Amino acid sequence: MERLVPRLLFLVCLSLLAACAPVEPQPGQPGKDVEWLPTPDPLVSKMLDLARVTRDDYLIDLGSGDGRIVIAAAKRGARGLGIELDPSLVQLSKRNAVREGVSDRAAFVQEDIFRADFSEGTVITLFLLTDVNLRLRPRLLALRPGTRIVSLVFTMGEWMPDETVTTGCGSFCTAYLWIVPADVAGTWRLPQGDLALFQQYQMISGELRSAGKVVSIANGRLRGDRITFTAGDVEYGGRVADDAITGRFGSGSTTGRWTATRKRSTPLER
Repeated sequence: MERLVPRLLFLVCLSLLAACAPVEPQPGQPGKDVEWLPTPDPLVSKMLDLARVTRDDYLIDLGSGDGRIVIAAAKRGARGLGIELDPSLVQLSKRNAVREGVSDRAAFVQEDIFRADFSEGTVITLFLLTDVNLRLRPRLLALRPGTRIVSLVFTMGEWMPDETVTTGCGSFCTAYLWIVPADVAGTWRLPQGDLALFQQYQMISGELRSAGKVVSIANGRLRGDRITFTAGDVEYGGRVADDAITGRFGSGSTTGRWTATRKRSTPLER
């Protein structure tokens, strides 16, 4: 009997240690909006390359899982924040960041992505579902022009991506990039007349009214705060800053600068 007591104590201690040990999350476990599936490693770098992440960026991953995207961004010198609802995944992410030596640049919080503030991010990454992306879309479109958004596998509905990349890693291997466009919908005053612009996400159309003539806008596009279009045989390019556009135009050998100020706004087609 005396020999059994130490063994029983030993087994009790082992049971207590096992009960206190962290439970490791498992791929495929259900969540509030999506189940957790880790981003394939070959695609993590592709996603960061697609967003052109540098040390000047602040990447925020919505539904950050085990933290691998945030950690990979931190290894490139960027700051990163992972927003994750599952507390076990948040703790796993923090342990992973410590193990990889980037805990000073990679932070993780337990929070609902629909309540969280991610407005300071210069890059937003997602591996959610299309219907979840669509619920987030109004907030994503309200971010600063030029903010890069990368989603793995799932799209943003009729908001077409600016770039797409696919790797040969099996399933879940396509990533999409969107660049939040400036709001240019409305009528703009140019020295030579009025420029009426209609906008659907990053695509623009409209017409230039000058000296009694109306010229349709073609090839109109936004990439963040940068705008390009043609009016007749003249190519325009510029940068949008609130209610002003400045840039250059060219037609054959003739080039020059142009400016425009917004006269009135119309609702942006989103």
